[in-house]
Amino acid sequence: MKIETIKTLGELKKSGYQSRSIKDELRDNLIQNIKDKKASFEGIHGYESTVIPELERAILSRHNINLLGLRGQAKTRLARMMVNLLDEYIPYVEGSEINDDPLQPISRYATELINEKGDKTPISWLHRDQRFAEKLATPDVTVADIIGDVDPIKAANLKLSYADDRVIHYGMIPRANRCIFVINELPDLQARIQVALFNILQEGDIQIRGFKLRLPLDMQFVFTANPEDYTNRGSIVTPLKDRIGSQILTHYPNTIETAKTITAQEAKLDSRQKDTIYIPDLAKDLLEQISFEARESEFVDVKSGVSARMSITAFENLLSTAERRALLSGDASTTIRLSDFIGVIPSITGKVELVYEGEQEGADFVAQSLLDNAIKTLFPKYFPKIEKLQKQDEETPYDDLISWFFNGDGFQLLDDFDNATYKAKLDEITPLDALVEEYQPDIDDKDVYFEKEFILWGLVQHKKLSKYRYAEGLKFQDPYGSYISGL
Repeated sequence: MKIETIKTLGELKKSGYQSRSIKDELRDNLIQNIKDKKASFEGIHGYESTVIPELERAILSRHNINLLGLRGQAKTRLARMMVNLLDEYIPYVEGSEINDDPLQPISRYATELINEKGDKTPISWLHRDQRFAEKLATPDVTVADIIGDVDPIKAANLKLSYADDRVIHYGMIPRANRCIFVINELPDLQARIQVALFNILQEGDIQIRGFKLRLPLDMQFVFTANPEDYTNRGSIVTPLKDRIGSQILTHYPNTIETAKTITAQEAKLDSRQKDTIYIPDLAKDLLEQISFEARESEFVDVKSGVSARMSITAFENLLSTAERRALLSGDASTTIRLSDFIGVIPSITGKVELVYEGEQEGADFVAQSLLDNAIKTLFPKYFPKIEKLQKQDEETPYDDLISWFFNGDGFQLLDDFDNATYKAKLDEITPLDALVEEYQPDIDDKDVYFEKEFILWGLVQHKKLSKYRYAEGLKFQDPYGSYISGL
C-alpha cells in the first residue's frame, strides 16, 4: 500500500511512519544520494568542485544557508533544487494552515482536532513540489506579511475577542512550516524585518501583536544576497548573519566550455532555428568570450557583475539574426556569420551596468568594443599572433592578404547576402584560402567561411585593415589606402 493512501491518524500510526525534521529529511536523502553516486544538483555547471560541495556540507550540518554572489550565478536555482532532496510526500493534519505534523502538532487547531477525533483525525499528504516558498525582499515587506497579524474580519466572523489567538492570520513563514523558505536579496529587507527573523532562526518562536505563541516551526531557510547590496542598498544585520549557519560564495563560469554548456542548456530556441541554422564552434566561443571581456572591462561596473543571462539572450538574438536574414534572402538553411554578431548588441547594452567612463562612451560603443576585444583575445588561438611592432622587411603570414587589400578598392560584405553570394564574395579574397588551409587544416567545411570572416575582423583589431559599418553592411579596406582615398 502506498503510504500517501493513508487517510487517518490511526492508519498513519499503524504504518510505522516516523516524523523527521525537514533538516534531517534533507540530510538523510543527501547521504543516500552520495552513497548511490547520484548528483543532487544536476544541471548546475561549473560548481562541481566549489559551490556544490560547500552546499552539501551545509545540508549535512543542518544549517540555514546564505548564498552570496553577483546576479546570474544560479543562486535561486540552487535553492529550488533542494526540493529534490525532500521526501516525495509528508502527512499533515487536514485543514491545518501551517502543515501540522499529525504526530507532532503545534497549532491550536491541530491539537484540538486530534484531542476531539483521536485516531480518526483526517490527514492529507503534501508533495515535495508544494514544499517550497519564496519571497523577494522589497522595502515594502512588513512583519505582517512574513510573520502574521491579527485579522479583525476573522474575529468578527467567529465572534472572538482580540485576546484569543484564533484571530491570528498567519504570514508566509508560518504557512511554510515544514518547507524550504527562500528570501531573495536579503539585504533589501528592512532592518526591523530582519530582526523579526531572529527568534525563528534560533528558537522557532514567532511573536504576533504581543501573543505568547510557542510555535516551534520546522523550516529550512535559504537566503540569497548580492555583495553589491551591502553598500548600495542595505546590509544584513549582524545578529541575523550570526544565526545563518553557512554563507556560500557563488561565482561565474571559469571556462568558456562551462559557459557554453550553460548557454546551450538555458537558451530557449524554436525547433526551426535548431534545424535550419548551423553554429560554428568558434562562433559559440566568441559569444561566451564577450561576457568574459565584460567582466574585465574598464567601462563595466565589476561590482554589479555580468549575468550569465547576457550570453543566453545574446545567443538567442544571434540565431534570430541569422534566421531573419535567411527568411529575407529565401535560403532554407544558413550558417552563423561573424557579421550576424551585430544582432547581439541589444542583448549586451541592457545587461551591463556601466561606470562613468562607459556612460560617457555610450552603451552601443561599449558593446561593440566588447565584441572587438573578444575577437582580439581569441584570434591568436586560431591563427598566428600579429605583433604590434615588427621590422620593416620582416615577412608575416598575412602579407599576401594585406597586399590584396592594398591593391584593391576594398571589400563589401552586405547583411542581406544570400548564402551563395556570401561565399562567392569571400572566395574572391584568395589569400584567405591559404591561411585557413595552413593554420586550420582539420576545420569542418561548414566552418570555413566563418573563419575567413574571422581573419578579416582579426586584422581590423590589429590595425592591419580598416572596417566601416554602414546601413547595408560592412566594408573592409587597407587602412592607408582608405586614408589616401579620403584625401
